[in-house]
Amino acid sequence: MHDQFNDVWGNPRGWKSLTIVNHTTVGIRFMLTGLGFFLFGGLLAMLVRTQLAIPGYDFLEPDVYNQVFTMHGTVMMFLFAVPMMEGLAVYLIPKMLGARDLVFPRLSALGYWCYLFGGLILCTSLLLGIAPKAGWFMYTPLSSAVHTPGPNSDFWLIGITFVEISAVSAGVELVVSILRTRAEGMSLNKMPIYAWYILVMAMMIVVGFPPLILGSILLELERAVGLPFFEVARGGDPILWQHLFWLFGHPEVYIIFLPAAGIVSTLLPVFCQRPLVGYRWVVLSILTTGFISFGLWVHHMFTVGIPQLAQAFFSAASMLVAIPTGIQVFAWIATLWVGKPLYHVPMLWLVGFLVIFVCGGLTGVMLALVPFDWQVHDTHFVVAHMHYVLVGGMFFPLLAGIYYWLPHFSGRMPSVRLGKWGFWLVFIGFNLTFLIMHWTGLMGMPRRIYTYQSGLGWDLPNLISSIGSFIMAIGIATVLLDIVLHFRFGQKATKNPWNADTLEWSTHLPPSPFNFVSLPPVRTRHPMWEIPDLEERIDRGEFALTVIDHGRRETWGVEPLTGKVREIIHLPGNSWLPFAAAAFIAITCLGLLSKFYWVALAASIVAAVVLLRWSWENGAHPLAAPDARVQPGEPPLHSRTCDGPGLWGMGVTLLANGALYLSLLFGWFYLWTVSPNWLVPDDPVIDQRLLLASAVLLSIAVLWQRPVLRRLRQGQGEPGALITCFVAVALLGALHVGLLLWTLLAGDLAPRATAHDAVIVVMLTYSLVHGLLASILSALQALRVHYGYVCKRTPYEPLVVEQLWQYSLAVMWITYCSVVLFPPTFGGV
Repeated sequence: MHDQFNDVWGNPRGWKSLTIVNHTTVGIRFMLTGLGFFLFGGLLAMLVRTQLAIPGYDFLEPDVYNQVFTMHGTVMMFLFAVPMMEGLAVYLIPKMLGARDLVFPRLSALGYWCYLFGGLILCTSLLLGIAPKAGWFMYTPLSSAVHTPGPNSDFWLIGITFVEISAVSAGVELVVSILRTRAEGMSLNKMPIYAWYILVMAMMIVVGFPPLILGSILLELERAVGLPFFEVARGGDPILWQHLFWLFGHPEVYIIFLPAAGIVSTLLPVFCQRPLVGYRWVVLSILTTGFISFGLWVHHMFTVGIPQLAQAFFSAASMLVAIPTGIQVFAWIATLWVGKPLYHVPMLWLVGFLVIFVCGGLTGVMLALVPFDWQVHDTHFVVAHMHYVLVGGMFFPLLAGIYYWLPHFSGRMPSVRLGKWGFWLVFIGFNLTFLIMHWTGLMGMPRRIYTYQSGLGWDLPNLISSIGSFIMAIGIATVLLDIVLHFRFGQKATKNPWNADTLEWSTHLPPSPFNFVSLPPVRTRHPMWEIPDLEERIDRGEFALTVIDHGRRETWGVEPLTGKVREIIHLPGNSWLPFAAAAFIAITCLGLLSKFYWVALAASIVAAVVLLRWSWENGAHPLAAPDARVQPGEPPLHSRTCDGPGLWGMGVTLLANGALYLSLLFGWFYLWTVSPNWLVPDDPVIDQRLLLASAVLLSIAVLWQRPVLRRLRQGQGEPGALITCFVAVALLGALHVGLLLWTLLAGDLAPRATAHDAVIVVMLTYSLVHGLLASILSALQALRVHYGYVCKRTPYEPLVVEQLWQYSLAVMWITYCSVVLFPPTFGGV
């Protein structure tokens, strides 16, 4: 039976390894790539500390220094912290939830390749001497074409947008997988606590990353085409960039922290050998933290001149977020108090985390006070606080988790002696580096300066900080040496070596590609403690889905709340499509960077064709489900139902899409309200009748297909009627797109002259792209009906496409109201 499963689930070797979509391999690739970027970012940090070790040093030239510190922050925040945590989650979540894979394996693979290619493009800029140099937050107007000519900022804007595709892809993947692919009986209140942390983190990525993607697109349009979104003279406002960036930036702090806290909440019960104290309170605090974190973004903007009432509100919100975080800290302390802690190497890193993170939290409360923030803003005090929160709050738990799960990756145990040496060197070096930095910040040392004069009192503290950074680097090298050596010399790990309670320890060490040869039911939060011989029973095939002769990769699909099984989700196998799509997107980015726009356009069209080809091998396609039969008593395949995971995937994707659109809408109203030179034309700049006609046509298209899809859900509908419906809807959508294009081309728009017209162009283009995509997908649905892939027995796919139509309709009418009906209320057209 195991051999049969390996035939279906096994990973190819050689060049075909680029086709692997299995979550175990993809998760490991994420983590190894993240480690590579971490070492690169750490090297840049050592260059910075070397330059600042003594006053007046010229180790780095000013321009090179600007590139190095900008790339250090960018690499650590965008290419290490979030992808590393996502990679660990991609690896662990199916194993913890009793599933064989994530629900969209090809999406995970696409996310990885986008991450790799985007990161390489960004890092190559430093080797070429044209890296971004305006700070990792790219504030305008410093990052605009006037102040930073050349491709430096373009590398950041295009590369980060490319990488963010990866982050959002993994976010969608994790949300739907956690909600829909758990073990039978694993209700939400029985989920491992780590899964709760990852669920909230993934939802925050879905909602929090699109504002930065939009801001990057707008700034790149300003630099490349001249659309003035952030230029005051033509009606823009540079503060809009700060709003869009920190709408992403402050939630990102918790996006990084929450999965690290999930590691802490997972490991402490294991090393205390008792359940986590206050499970429900911790879950509530996780949800509250995720919610409040979106109300803190102005916390970073207290010195830009915002009204005092807004400062008071965001100051209070910044303090309020300490309450749910405090609940988690007290739950951890209580677990330690009532348990009998075993201080293995992972526990050292957890205790170090508690000390450092609490200190970082205290300085965070200090920075939430507006008068204090005014005094230390843009000083080394803020740099020190950020590292205490992010390094202490993420890096220490990450290393605890890596040591804890190392037997899972290798089947061997790490060295206790090297592990302890590595911990103490990192702990001492970290505090020497950043505790002292609070001192230099309070003495007024600004951040982002490449040198300083002697006699200001900064000499000795900077030297101590630099020495501490090298001690920390030696500690990290010791940890890496331990990890590398243990693969060759480590002692063989026993089954469940830590006596853990979660399902990932019921797999082989290291695990097989399919995780579980039979899928066990779960009735408790601690299945490995309740059933010590669970691994043996799984291997004997005592549980569900042990038949594999149909050639499908499959796992359970469950009710989101109760964990009751309701379908069999069949998963796609290895494919070149994710790699090819990411490669052509990378060529598009390179074409934009080199100003070869025809190359970029051609590559983007090819990438779209590859993605559409990807969508073709779905549902009832023979390559997706070669054999649709199921065993007696088993539920149907998800492609034969009306509520498969694709509906959830489309819904969560549209949630991310909606966050991007709402950020654009926020920019429109913000500029109307705040921009000092907002220019409103006296006459309409677009034909409002054409725009209304376009919206009406889109409404007709959505209403046309509604009764047909309703009958399809009820198991009715003949192929001819379905083809007629989808062709008609696609044609109506094409007419809608044509009218929108006519509106854009025939209007009296001057997008390079005013931000007013530039925003209108972006809003109408956004609707045009979505209408075009929906029309193409409906035309493909008609073709799939013709081939028999969609019918009343397989009604799934048109219901997924319907969501895109409804979203496009909502966006179209909101755009019409904002562009046509809103301006007269403000005295302009």
